[in-house]
Amino acid sequence: MGETPPHSREHTAERLLRTVVLVGMMGAGKTAVGRALATRLGAEMRDSDAEIVASSQLSIAEIFDRYGEPFFREKESAVIARLLDGPPCILSTGGGAWLSEANRALLTREAAVLWLQADLELLWQRVRHKTTRPLLRTDNPRRTLSELLDARAPVYALAPLKVHVAPDWSIEETAERVMAELARAGAVEGYEP
Repeated sequence: MGETPPHSREHTAERLLRTVVLVGMMGAGKTAVGRALATRLGAEMRDSDAEIVASSQLSIAEIFDRYGEPFFREKESAVIARLLDGPPCILSTGGGAWLSEANRALLTREAAVLWLQADLELLWQRVRHKTTRPLLRTDNPRRTLSELLDARAPVYALAPLKVHVAPDWSIEETAERVMAELARAGAVEGYEP
């Protein structure tokens, strides 16, 4: 019968030891990579934006339009605190969640936080056709994205872990590099490259 090739071997010995929080810009791949990690680790995937949408019955854009960004950020912080209070999971946060000092303190205390760092060109390629990004509803959304990246990158850089996402990496390749970082940080066990 032969041995299963390494690239197709199941990762059954891998286990999530603490919640992993993915932070970064819109389009960096937090949700897609988070889903891949959750599947691989047999863990639950949680998304703070999705939780806010479900509880409010409004889209993120509608919340911004009706109540403003400060209201949204307040709800976001409450949802993140609730999601951290449970078994280890993979948690994808909105692009602005990490900007709050209170959120950063809570997240770094309770979870392994990893910045999915992506360059402007990659981010723009991924978000330019999406209409669900309220912060990009401007006359020049690419410039707005660039300004957001410039403003947020120094704060994202405070994340204890980082993976720089290459444009040619698949979701699986990105998840593999994230797994290596998480293993080095002691957030997962049983990882073998």
